[in-house]
Amino acid sequence: MKSPQVSDSIRQQLKLAREASLVLANLDNSEKNRILQVLAEMLRKNSALILAENARDMTEAYKMLECGELTSSACNRVSLNVEKIEMMAQNCESVAALPDPSGEIIQATRLDLGLDLYRVSCPIGVILVIFESRPDVVIQISALALKSGNAVILKGGKEAHNSNRVLAELIRRTLLKCKTAPENAVSLVESRDDVAQLVKMSSELDLIIPRGSNELVQHIQKNAQVPVLGHADGLCHVYLDQAADQIKSLEVSLDSKLDYPAVCNAAETLLVHQNYPNEWLAEILQKMQNAGVELRVCLDTRKRLGSYQGLKLMTADEDDWKSEYTDLIISVKSVESAEDAVQHINLYGSKHTDTIVTEDSELAEWFMNSVDAAGVFWNASTRFADGFRYGFGAEVGVSTGKTHARGPVGLEGLVIYKYKLYGNGQGVGRYAQEKRDFLHEKIPLAEQ
Repeated sequence: MKSPQVSDSIRQQLKLAREASLVLANLDNSEKNRILQVLAEMLRKNSALILAENARDMTEAYKMLECGELTSSACNRVSLNVEKIEMMAQNCESVAALPDPSGEIIQATRLDLGLDLYRVSCPIGVILVIFESRPDVVIQISALALKSGNAVILKGGKEAHNSNRVLAELIRRTLLKCKTAPENAVSLVESRDDVAQLVKMSSELDLIIPRGSNELVQHIQKNAQVPVLGHADGLCHVYLDQAADQIKSLEVSLDSKLDYPAVCNAAETLLVHQNYPNEWLAEILQKMQNAGVELRVCLDTRKRLGSYQGLKLMTADEDDWKSEYTDLIISVKSVESAEDAVQHINLYGSKHTDTIVTEDSELAEWFMNSVDAAGVFWNASTRFADGFRYGFGAEVGVSTGKTHARGPVGLEGLVIYKYKLYGNGQGVGRYAQEKRDFLHEKIPLAEQ
């Protein structure tokens, strides 16, 4: 496949972003915090402006919904309100309150007297984040990027372009006002052609983080010549064990599905032990159905619930076990054992988040060790898989891979490390010529 020709404007944008990243890498933590605090106030003061631009997006989003170009869940994610703007402001303040992830000494070794080696965290550099629907992502990503010392280029969906534009402009205005970091530390691209150029620029861009549909993420992973961090699906499971508590089962199941069905950490499949009480399961499914959830169940589940006339049960097929609905739909499967549940999850799951409900602590620990996922929970809703809830301040996305960062990615996922060696004129040759040995003594971090 021939690489697209890179425009001068994209090259200039990347050049300015790289220059900004070098400034950010040397910016004092107190100044980064001040920028975030000013940004929080900027958002609050410009709430009316943000809502006006969002209203323009919602008009177009509803048209796209009617034409089938946008799903109802994606349409809902475009919408902003006063509460969401306040949450964005609080996200900035939460990130400001976190320790600086850059410049931390991770490991220290004395190679020899006067020759000390340090592994130190540092920013990644220039990051491209591609996302869909949710304009509040602009603030989440930018806050984390600024705090960690990275420059970020943002590409949102066309369904939210007015909201994305005004939020990015408010960030740049904040940077200009604070005068210590270049406004080009945060910038926006708006066309697919821009993205097609950017994903090929391996020498100018350090990391790509796609957030959105399976189609979007797989497209970026397939075409990028830059490292990609992200997840293609959020196919999360709740397993109700035979030793589960009734109240905990109800709370965890309903919250996992109903709290916010349109996001990646919502449950899509409910696995139920064959000895789990039928009346408890019927109550859970009835409450889901009353909330508008479509129930797609296996034949064994249909059989065990045959006497419950109020339930409208559709028969699940193979595709349902593979589906991330992000909607008011759930698939339900009866299993013979916890081992069967784990086997199902590891076969069909997306390695995002899965939870077990049980009072058997030994089984719970086995489940959490056996399920191959970024998040494995015990008696807790899958909806807890979130950077803000984890105490990260916010998140740039969720990674289901097994390199660099995994699960909700906060500040720690936006830094890498470098080795700093402090010497006193030594050369390697002396160790061979003088038969001198290395000390390789660990330097206690508490002494740093």
